[in-house]
Amino acid sequence: MLDIQNLSKKFNEKAILQDVTLQVNPGEIAVLLGSSGVGKSTLLRILSNLESFDSGAIMLDGKPFDLKTANSNHMVGMLSQSFDLFEHLTAKENITLVLEKIAGNSKQEAQKVARALLEHYGLEALAGKYPSQLSGGQKQRLAIARMIALKPKIICFDEPTSALDPMLTNFVANNIEELARQGYIVLVATHDTVLLERLPCTINLMQDGTIIQSASTSSFWENRAAYPLIDSFIRGEAV
Repeated sequence: MLDIQNLSKKFNEKAILQDVTLQVNPGEIAVLLGSSGVGKSTLLRILSNLESFDSGAIMLDGKPFDLKTANSNHMVGMLSQSFDLFEHLTAKENITLVLEKIAGNSKQEAQKVARALLEHYGLEALAGKYPSQLSGGQKQRLAIARMIALKPKIICFDEPTSALDPMLTNFVANNIEELARQGYIVLVATHDTVLLERLPCTINLMQDGTIIQSASTSSFWENRAAYPLIDSFIRGEAV
């Protein structure tokens, strides 16, 4: 289990995260919901060791989670809005490079894993294409394939539908749900309320750097009145 306890972070004396507490089990999806600037992406960047934190604790399976060690061991996979693919490499090379250079796989092993991942994500026919030749959805699938090639325990999605056609939201939700079924701990930062209609998860509404209300999607959709803050955000009203 990922256990985040009272995590706080300031930038230039401005509080970005304030006593954030969150638990996510393997196979679960935690959505960090909120408008821009509430701290969603900062929390994911901290988990990915792209930012430090000022106070609090992060535990994994009951033990302190050393972010530097976790990063070097590829325990956290991060999928950004821009996908961060290597534009000068083909789809297949995007995967084989990280396996050879980062995971230390042999060329033969890397080729085998890459072929299997490309096939799984329906990209085998595009193995020789460059990212500029792929659609937004294809780029995202490639980025997911490259990320899970390193076998992380925690997967973070930062605004996974922002760079895609809204019609692809259901497809994105299916990809995220599949990763949870495979046993990954999944965190999703988003302001896309449509995604919540497609994704079985725990909603964690953030405001001013803290989680102000949480609910499972099943509980929320059954009784929206019980979660007025989340309901107001989804309705586009002031929280």
